Formats: sequence, C-alpha cells, structure tokens
Amino acid sequence: MDHIKSGIEALQKQDLEEAAKHFNIAIEENPNDPVGYVNFGNLLMRMNELEKAERFFQRAIELDEKAATAYYGLGSMYYTGEMYEKSIQQLMEAVKLGLDEGDVHYLLGMSLQQTGQEKLALPYLQRAAELEDRDAAIVFQYGLALANAGEVDTAQRVLLDLLEWSPNHSDALYNIGVAYLYQQQFEKALAYMDKALEAQPDHEMAMHGKAQIELIMEQIENEE
Repeated sequence: MDHIKSGIEALQKQDLEEAAKHFNIAIEENPNDPVGYVNFGNLLMRMNELEKAERFFQRAIELDEKAATAYYGLGSMYYTGEMYEKSIQQLMEAVKLGLDEGDVHYLLGMSLQQTGQEKLALPYLQRAAELEDRDAAIVFQYGLALANAGEVDTAQRVLLDLLEWSPNHSDALYNIGVAYLYQQQFEKALAYMDKALEAQPDHEMAMHGKAQIELIMEQIENEE
C-alpha cells in the first residue's frame, strides 16, 4: 500500500485521524524519506499544531536540504503564525529550488507586502496570478498590488478581467470604482460603487466611496 497517497486522500477528505495513521506508517517504513515528514507536517498545520509541524519540516530538510516542499511547508507555517520575515526566507528557498506553484509565489508576495516590501512583492504576485488565473483571491491581490504601486490602469484591467468570471466580487467592483474616481470618470466610478453594494450591501468602503463621489458630482453640477 502507498501510505503517502492514502494519507493525502484521507487529508483531502478531512479525515485527519486516518491521514495521521498512514503518514506515521510511511515514516516508520521509510525513516530517511523526507516526503513522509513533509506530509505529516502539513497534517499538523491543518490541526494548528504549528510547533510540532515545524519540527517535521525541519527534519525533512535535515534528510534532504533540497526538499523544496519542506521549505514551502515551513514558509506557509510561518506565514500562518504571522512570522513574515521567517516566511520570506523559507519561501525564497523553495522558489530557488524550483518550486513554481501559485501558492508559493502568492504567500511570498503577501509576506513581502506585510514587511513593507511592496515593489519586491509585485513580481511574485504576478507569477501567482499567472499560475492560478482562476483563483479570485490571488488575482485580486495582484490587482491591488498593482494599484498600490501606482499602476492604476493595469490594476483596473486585471480586476475587470477578474469580473468576467467572478462578477460579484465586491472588493474588485469597489476598487474598479476607485480607479475610475482616480481617473475622474465619476459616473463610471459611481456605477461600480453601486455594483459593489449590490454584491455586498454592507460594504462600508463602497458606501463611503459612493457618498464621496456623489458629493463631488454635486459640487461639479453646482459650479456649472
């Protein structure tokens, strides 16, 4: 029996006890194989046992210093624990070792953002969006990063593309409205604030944005 495969299948079914049984057997049968330790670490992360998970990931790296998924596991664990500097260090190593997956680049980009390194974060978020172009959370964060970097037009295009397959994404709708406001296209800005509120009636920023735009439009009308 392939206990790693069976453990992963159990983990996907949320059967944590069964997953633990299979991963434990895999480690007992192959104590020098880092794969079992990585998967047990992932299981412990799912159980929020972060300190124990860290030990399993580190053991995997002791067995194979080029085990990219172990560095990713550590980086993901540190990100969950809001230890962003440590997260960056581990995720960078995973990328250097060739792990080219959307979640790796996404967590690295978000970690860099959390440490105030927005410009460095942008290419990683871009790569994440390329690899996971139907993951609304990832594509939205890439669009937001573009906007924060001053690339408003590009950000707007990314978010408009997102709406093609996620039309009720209220934060995307709101930020497109903000982009139109920045471009002084007030009617379009107002329309997108309304759409954001249709998608999420309690969206406070959209409420505030709508009120702001309506005030600007009223002032323009009075000046005329």
